[in-house]
Amino acid sequence: MTARIRVDVAGAVGRVTLARPEKKNALDSQTIQELVDALMEFEGDDAVRAVLLKADGDDFCAGVDLDRLAEMLDATPEEHERDVAALGKIFTTMRGMQKPVVAAVQGHALAGGCGLATACDVVLARDDAKFGYPEVRIGFIPAMVMNMLRRSVGEKHAFDLVASGRTINAVEAERIGLVSRVLPAAGFESEVERYVLGLASSPMSSMGLTKRLFYRLDLLSFRDGIAEGITSNVEARQTEAFRTGILSHTRESEPSQ
Repeated sequence: MTARIRVDVAGAVGRVTLARPEKKNALDSQTIQELVDALMEFEGDDAVRAVLLKADGDDFCAGVDLDRLAEMLDATPEEHERDVAALGKIFTTMRGMQKPVVAAVQGHALAGGCGLATACDVVLARDDAKFGYPEVRIGFIPAMVMNMLRRSVGEKHAFDLVASGRTINAVEAERIGLVSRVLPAAGFESEVERYVLGLASSPMSSMGLTKRLFYRLDLLSFRDGIAEGITSNVEARQTEAFRTGILSHTRESEPSQ
């Protein structure tokens, strides 16, 4: 069975590459399982401090493989639920990891492919990238990915995208908060590398605590969020990375004799 992804580690960065360009990197059950396995492996690898998700070919990901859905038209509700739950595991795995996950998007990121990018902690878009949730146009819905989209861009922008099914360019995606940064096509890969290596240079303890607190705040009131922040602040102060960082900074700030 031919692998749907490629995996490698270099410079403290775990790289996952969608490797099905002839299908616009559409997500079938094999691809989904391979993605989950790779993410979990990176999470358990102390040599990895950041994860980069990218894709071969002209497009990032066209979403769930429609041929796969066609094969399941007469499946039972239980079979559909198992299939959908497998896709959902990618999103919960990304969100639960202590390591930051960065998507590098070129070409089209549509439907579940757009959701895959949105599930990442950071989205770096090449200036020719296109984003959209066209499911409603074929009688479908962007069910799970709406959860992340709504949190990223707010109610009005999110509903516009999922109800109209329209495709937007990278500039508009950045304006509404769907992507983190838009980078020029010239030098895109090198800029992505520079960024993700920068993330990987931070101590894992502080990065992990930052990501954990960031997403916990979704579930908390303002007052409880402050309380959780106090707890995380104290926890960070107990780490060796904090002690080393503070002592190094104070030594650098001391006047020369």
